[in-house]
Amino acid sequence: MWRRSSSSEEHGEEPTWVFYKDRPGWKDVVPISQSDGPYPVVAIAYSEKFRDVYDYFRAILKSKEKSERAIQLTKDALDLNPANYTVWQYRRELLKSLNKNLHEELRYVWQMIEDNPKNYQVWHHCRVVVEWLNDPSRELLLTETILGQDAKNYHAWQHRQWVVRTFNLFDQELDFVARLIEDDVRNNSAWNQRYFVINNTRLFTPEVIEREVNYTLEKIKVATNNESAWNYLRGVLEHQENGLAGQGGLVKQFCEELYTSYPAGAKGKSPYLLAYLVDLHEEQMQLGIGDKSEHLKIALEICESLAAEHDTIRRGYWNYVAQSLEKRFKNGSDANCEQPAAASGDS
Repeated sequence: MWRRSSSSEEHGEEPTWVFYKDRPGWKDVVPISQSDGPYPVVAIAYSEKFRDVYDYFRAILKSKEKSERAIQLTKDALDLNPANYTVWQYRRELLKSLNKNLHEELRYVWQMIEDNPKNYQVWHHCRVVVEWLNDPSRELLLTETILGQDAKNYHAWQHRQWVVRTFNLFDQELDFVARLIEDDVRNNSAWNQRYFVINNTRLFTPEVIEREVNYTLEKIKVATNNESAWNYLRGVLEHQENGLAGQGGLVKQFCEELYTSYPAGAKGKSPYLLAYLVDLHEEQMQLGIGDKSEHLKIALEICESLAAEHDTIRRGYWNYVAQSLEKRFKNGSDANCEQPAAASGDS
């Protein structure tokens, strides 16, 4: 993406490596070997090249040398270990001290990100340089490219959120997220980004809630077993007063119709739909809406089906939920017992 290959690299030739100890320009430096103590338990078998580079890096770090050759040394050190925080930090000190061209540094770190897309240190260095330049002009393209290779790269998403929020680049972000969800409706990172954008811009006004509910229900129709969409739906509805029933009962009607659309005795009903219905019936009982005994009956039946067939890995949890609901509502009273937010395992 960002790499500029040398002519030798383009022809498949590996440049000849000269050890620092053999370079005339480094004769004035006394390398410092790594100290693992007198009795290292598990000594790491570093290559000769690695030892050579880092012995000289320790030397310039100790002397606090600020020079062009030190900059090149940090590059060689990072090529060998791009996750080394100390090298990156010293490189940043050198950039400031030598007044280096930060646009060139940004191109360098873009290349490093392409080669090491899941390395925290390279992303952090990129963020610092962008802050120094106050120039985010290529960062959305960078993250879009990396996410095109791995749509759930946490570091790329974290960097993108920082860029969008810091430089107020929200304008096209919903369109970008919509394309990702269109490509993969189960992309939880994209759903999370959608929530992030709305929560930081338009906020969840009644009009936005209505739009987002309709959008999410359409995506649930595409994949009813998509946990990401169900979680997003819950998150949106937390911002309005109608509870899980949503939009004047629209979501309640949608869920009930989806539930009844399964043939009798159908295998593989969406556990996320069923879990939503359990919570919905509980909410209706709490609010005193409808026949409490009928709500309880349906909720217990769904809990039983979840425990026995549709979400057996959390059998113990659903048995507990059923017992809790029965205890709270069977006699027409709500003891206001708290239920766990999540549980797992089989009891």
